[in-house]
Amino acid sequence: MRFFVLGLCLCLPATAFAVGSDDTAPPEPTETTIKCENAQVWDEKTQACVDAQSGALDDETRFRAVRELAYADRPEEALIVLSAMTEGDTDRVLTYKAFAHRKAGRLEQGLDLYAHALEVNPNNILARSYLGQLLVQMGEIAMARTQLDEIRARGGAGTWAEASLAQAVGTGQTLSY
Repeated sequence: MRFFVLGLCLCLPATAFAVGSDDTAPPEPTETTIKCENAQVWDEKTQACVDAQSGALDDETRFRAVRELAYADRPEEALIVLSAMTEGDTDRVLTYKAFAHRKAGRLEQGLDLYAHALEVNPNNILARSYLGQLLVQMGEIAMARTQLDEIRARGGAGTWAEASLAQAVGTGQTLSY
């Protein structure tokens, strides 16, 4: 499976130049990571931590919590919150599932999920950056460089996604977020 996924990463077409719609800058900590525990999410309306499945939360609130938890090195909690999202397997959900699995050390699952995210949206530069960092982690620098080229070709030059992957490719060291 690994070689199929790696091959897919190299041959996805570069036909469009739009970047992904998600913010690529690391999130700032909020009450979700400061006060909440056990995959709970801060609810602004009630000013309290609530279960991710709570009907009081919408997917945008959950997604912000997922990003924050993943970046805070709480990948298992991020996966729990992702499982509560109702939008299905969109490219942003798949990207963060992959990121959380990568952060938890499950690299093969991360590869598969990044590939799926890029099948859904080949222009997701954040997925490409994270995939590239995973490839650097695996010692696949040339393949990571291909993802960097794809980010640039798809309008991602000058973004955090490009800069973080360029740094990883140049140094052989991935970022912790």
